[in-house]
Amino acid sequence: MAMAQLPQDLIEEILSWLPVKSLMRFRCVSRTWNSLIFQAHFVKLNLQRSSRNTHVLLRCQINTVFEDMRDLPGIAPCSICSLLENPSSTVDNGCHQLDNRYLFIGSCNGLVCLINLVARGEFSEYRVWFCNLATRIMSEDSPHLCLRSCNYKLWWYQVKCGFGYDDRSDTYKVVLVLSNIKSQNREVRVHRLGDTHWRKVLNCPEFPILGEKCGQPVSGTVNWFAIRKLGFDYEWETVTVDQLVIFSYDLNKETFKYLLMPNGLSQVSRGPERGVLKGCLCLSHVHRRTHFVVWLMREFGVENSWTQLLNVTLELLQAPLPCVILKLLCISENGDVLLLANYISSKFILYNKKDNRIVHTQDFNNQVPMSSHDYIQSLVLPYGN
Repeated sequence: MAMAQLPQDLIEEILSWLPVKSLMRFRCVSRTWNSLIFQAHFVKLNLQRSSRNTHVLLRCQINTVFEDMRDLPGIAPCSICSLLENPSSTVDNGCHQLDNRYLFIGSCNGLVCLINLVARGEFSEYRVWFCNLATRIMSEDSPHLCLRSCNYKLWWYQVKCGFGYDDRSDTYKVVLVLSNIKSQNREVRVHRLGDTHWRKVLNCPEFPILGEKCGQPVSGTVNWFAIRKLGFDYEWETVTVDQLVIFSYDLNKETFKYLLMPNGLSQVSRGPERGVLKGCLCLSHVHRRTHFVVWLMREFGVENSWTQLLNVTLELLQAPLPCVILKLLCISENGDVLLLANYISSKFILYNKKDNRIVHTQDFNNQVPMSSHDYIQSLVLPYGN
């Protein structure tokens, strides 16, 4: 009776501060609450008030025990606190297995984007799917983590993908960057959540885009490593630091620009890794075969805001040459403790930056983390308004 007498705006104010898991349970309190929780204004309010930088989404490879089966893809939303305490168990317990026909594109504001490529003769069909892991909203006609699809037939080019949020138009967008090797041109096509088609938005000069297929979303852009002024037949030994850039696509303006590497980057390391850490663009690389270095762009788009976050010897990280494959997965709230993955020894490394020491290491289990992405639990619906 007391709750019934509370003003509706006060009830809404209280509920907006609660975590998604609690709100999903409270949907059964009344029809009014059930309706409120997924109203657009309440979804945005709850997202604004949700804790940031407390979770990451790990893209995983699930190792199968059968020789005749391929390893399967998976995604694991993980609490950073839990990862820093027990990484192997946290990843294992949180991992969702995906069908190996789907490629994970990215995560933004709680939404996960997957893409499926289906060959249709000389054409290829891309099917894009969205889902929200926290609300567990998924399509009724699919057994996988998919809700909504759209189709577009494209010539089979070299393809890079990205997913992000355009806050000016309040829309979520999927980006395909298509490289035509024959014509040496690159074109960008965009699908907006809720649309039924792809749009061709721009052409740009051809140059190789390095690293993983999927771009990293930061501040309304999607970003890939790239090499300027070189064709597909380049040799890595000829690449200079000045040619190594970040290709950044602006989701709102539908334009692109190049961002320069940090001033302190004196040597191009083979296979640099880029990611997002606490909402900031970051890159990591092995420097002169002796150190593992991580850079953070504190203010996106401002090239002099690059800051060296980490510079630690490979010897201390127990990562001897010649083969070194290290990735940064997450960082503690105070920035003192970092979780790394060593793919040669198949171990998690918990490193205390303040004390410059290894806290402990832990073996991977069957779920191997391949990349880390910003993640926040939200009520955002995986379909257009």
